[in-house]
Amino acid sequence: MHDRQPAPPLFTQVDISPGALSSVPPGTIEEEQTRLLREILTAQDRQNELLEELVNQLSGPQKQRNQELGQWKSANPHLAQSCRHAAETLSRVQTEFLNSLTQEVNENAEVLCDGDFMLNEFVDRYGPRLAHLNGVLQVLAQLSSTPQAHAPTP
Repeated sequence: MHDRQPAPPLFTQVDISPGALSSVPPGTIEEEQTRLLREILTAQDRQNELLEELVNQLSGPQKQRNQELGQWKSANPHLAQSCRHAAETLSRVQTEFLNSLTQEVNENAEVLCDGDFMLNEFVDRYGPRLAHLNGVLQVLAQLSSTPQAHAPTP
């Protein structure tokens, strides 16, 4: 048979007793710790710079969009007010729609859980209307909010 060679140990022992450190000149450990802390600080500073750049990249288009939206609202105050009234009305319509949707779900819970056909019918009946209504409400809400609600742009 083959003689098995013992595998090298996966873990090694490190002596951290005070006697083990006596071979290191005094002050070297503190210098090493200080150097490592400075490296960590430098890395954190660089990471902060990168995060600031990322925030500026992401917020730039949003600031521009808010500025353009504010200009549009200032140029079309009557239309912005009409959008506000329409959004309020559609919000009430959405509430009633959600009320009937949840009532249907609660009354037909077992049927919806048991059969794909009924679930598909339900989704076909309510899904597109809900999605489109939410989209229209979102647009109207953006167009109707007052320009003062946005943070000033520098």
